Amino acid sequence: MFAVIMCGGSGTRFWPASRKARPKQFLNITGKGPMIVETCDRLRPLIRDEEMVLILGKQHLADAEKLFEGRGIPMLAEPVGRNTAPCIGLGAIYARFRNCNGPVAFLPADHFIGDPEAFLKSLQTAGDVAEAGGIATIGIVPNRPETGYGYIKRGGSHGKDKEREVFSVSQFVEKPDLETAVTYLTSGAYYWNGGIFVATPETILRETERQLPELYAGLLELEKVLGTEEFESAFQGVYQNLASVSFDYGIMENTREPVYVIPSECGWSDVGSWESLYELRSSEQDNEGNLGDGETLFIECEGTFASGRAGRTVACLGLKDCLVVDTKDSLLVADLTHSQDIRKVVDLLKKKGRDDLL
Repeated sequence: MFAVIMCGGSGTRFWPASRKARPKQFLNITGKGPMIVETCDRLRPLIRDEEMVLILGKQHLADAEKLFEGRGIPMLAEPVGRNTAPCIGLGAIYARFRNCNGPVAFLPADHFIGDPEAFLKSLQTAGDVAEAGGIATIGIVPNRPETGYGYIKRGGSHGKDKEREVFSVSQFVEKPDLETAVTYLTSGAYYWNGGIFVATPETILRETERQLPELYAGLLELEKVLGTEEFESAFQGVYQNLASVSFDYGIMENTREPVYVIPSECGWSDVGSWESLYELRSSEQDNEGNLGDGETLFIECEGTFASGRAGRTVACLGLKDCLVVDTKDSLLVADLTHSQDIRKVVDLLKKKGRDDLL
């Protein structure tokens, strides 16, 4: 199996810790190292370093090279971000260039997996299914009525692979309201869409040619010069002219390939906000539900998350359900339950021309 690690995204919901120059995937936010390194390390029992490729922004290449020095993981630096369909297509032509005709796993770099062993078993099953034809995805078994994720509705059983159930996919569903999410949870027929796909390069490129012919033409142009001195200039020119389109929208919504889902209980989280990180680290909270990073003090506080990232002591007094993030140039104080809205702060800073804080 080959792996394409998708390292794009600006991580605006983790401002002020996350910035354009150092987005979420390069941060140590779970306490176990940079998320991009965690993702690659998690795959190593199944996939060797040289059978992976990191696709990341050009501005992040130097940081990635430092993090993975000596490991021999190939990297492709996108000159501009163009969303997941071009990224996955690029990964497919690179895998084919590397003579990989078998299954390729396409994974985000910034997700958390609490049970790596269970995850790898699900990924192996997805690889077996994809090798036989079609596109496989890992469906995260929900443990709550979540409104922040898209869902996958399962169809009929496709049998078992190594004792793991496989289902056809009936439908990909947009993020629901709470009432609908409760219905999904109780039905047992819906899974969270974690954005993890497995398919052969030929399957990906066949669907790209059919649905996104302009993207396909650009990818073929790049494939001709992969591994040559001409690649970088071609990469710059071709990528600039590609449309920005997601893989879910551009390919999966109207694919003619059979699509399968492998349900997985692997402790997955997209760690999409400070609040989700707070919940993920529940075992580290004190008796009043407070969580601190760095030098932090809690006095008469409840349910508060304080992250000191500037070397200063952060003292919290009488706070309830609050978020405090202290960095060298910015201080964020917010209602923890509003952490999904932090991008509003980023938008306001953009309007004010404060690029130095972004």
